[in-house]
Amino acid sequence: MLFNNNEYYITQQDYLENEKISLVKHEYLDGQIHQLSAARSDAHVTIAGNIFTMLRNQLRSTGYRVFITDMKLQIEGINRYFYPDIFVTADMRDKEYKYFKRYPCMIVEVLSDSTEAEDRGKKFSDYRHLKSLQEYVLISQDTMSIDCFHRNEEGRWELFPYGRGDEVHLASVNFRFDIADAYEDVELIIDRI
Repeated sequence: MLFNNNEYYITQQDYLENEKISLVKHEYLDGQIHQLSAARSDAHVTIAGNIFTMLRNQLRSTGYRVFITDMKLQIEGINRYFYPDIFVTADMRDKEYKYFKRYPCMIVEVLSDSTEAEDRGKKFSDYRHLKSLQEYVLISQDTMSIDCFHRNEEGRWELFPYGRGDEVHLASVNFRFDIADAYEDVELIIDRI
């Protein structure tokens, strides 16, 4: 049975089994299923691809695994499954799970007009329940702007914003890159000063 509506509670097991055969992706929020939009702009797809490629090349043979778009991320403590644009894990426990992962050290979301408020708000609040998470990265697709949130030693989140001309530091994986590399082949609307 495929998902048709959100009027009844769906178990995690039913969600995971149905998601294997579903033609569209769904996020799972404590028994409720929400269909994800299939529409992604050229800029969104290109930026996500650029970041994935840089991370994959940098982290090859280091024990880190980089996932893009189609791998689910479980937040067990609050009964959630999301599909982040990109996430990285080096936790050996994640090898146990074929269709989802649980222990990311970094999550990357490419922002759009329809997702920015949720990515910065409720979704970030949910992601903070992941004890393994050390970094949350939000990338604008309209302006050359990347916001990196790092968890400090006291467990508080600190913002490190980057703009045109900056070198971005992804501390959780100790990787630096020129912000322009994330936007290769992307036509920007405006640039943040």
